[in-house]
Amino acid sequence: MKKLVNRPENVVEEMLSGMVLAHPDYVRKLDGFNVLVRRESPVEKKVALVSGGGSGHEPSHGGYVGYGMLDAAIAGDVFTSPTPDPIYEAIKAVDGGAGVLLIVKNYTGDIMNFEMAKDMAEIDGCQVEYVVVNDDVAVENSTYTAGRRGIAGTVFVHKIAGAKAEIGASLEEVKVTAQKVIDNVRSMGMALSPCIVPAAGKANFTLAEDEMEIGMGIHGEPGTHKDTLKTADEITAQLVNKILEDMQLLDGDEVAVMINGLASTPLMELYIVNRRVHEILSSKGIKIYKTFVGEFMTSLEMAGCSVSVLELDEELKELLNASADTPAFKLL
Repeated sequence: MKKLVNRPENVVEEMLSGMVLAHPDYVRKLDGFNVLVRRESPVEKKVALVSGGGSGHEPSHGGYVGYGMLDAAIAGDVFTSPTPDPIYEAIKAVDGGAGVLLIVKNYTGDIMNFEMAKDMAEIDGCQVEYVVVNDDVAVENSTYTAGRRGIAGTVFVHKIAGAKAEIGASLEEVKVTAQKVIDNVRSMGMALSPCIVPAAGKANFTLAEDEMEIGMGIHGEPGTHKDTLKTADEITAQLVNKILEDMQLLDGDEVAVMINGLASTPLMELYIVNRRVHEILSSKGIKIYKTFVGEFMTSLEMAGCSVSVLELDEELKELLNASADTPAFKLL
């Protein structure tokens, strides 16, 4: 195993310490917990947004803590849900009196632990709601989930719900907007190579030199099938066509697109994928309002990418364009 780590059991704590040292104007770490909170939290009379999950998906989720997005992010061990206690502490730390919305990806451990933390916080008098992101169209059930997985489309939920909270919307209004994003976003990914969880010290699956996995999950869960490596255009068409089968977009509809790298895919290749995504959507009369290309939700050092498509209305367009300022996402 070749990794820039010290002791595998310390990677999450040391990563968070490094993030705080790099971004002290944005985040601070809760004492005794692997939780990053917005520097000025709690923000009085603003709905607070809390998300998180297993580490290894950076910049998700700590990179999105800041103005216009999250108020706190809980970091579990690598590819492992955080336990209820740090989630509970995060809720208490950011609750400014307007309530807290939990944004949870659809993984069994995450849902169970976030729900437990919600119950604990409500006993203390906090007003807490939650939404579950399930944007992955590849697989209905997997090793980690009942139903569809939550993947990179979650970043759109952070951005748009965060903007709604910043304008003073109520907890119920923020939840409704977050759910609208969830209902309108679809994603699908693929992998060219596996990754290595530090504690395991070996690859979590295998692919031959001429193989790829279509529909791969962000923890290395199997996708729909292994296939012989194809061209970028052919791979992109597989992903986009599967998304469009599920979304049923019409001529003239507007969307936002996210081309997400899984960590070891050069920007050159992501832009090649983006080119083909635009060609396919434009050929169907679908208007692309905004495009994001980069690493938003990774999988350690996995090579591959995912494509996310978000159908927009006027409210979502306005909130997507709203200012945000976090370590990993700036729109000013």
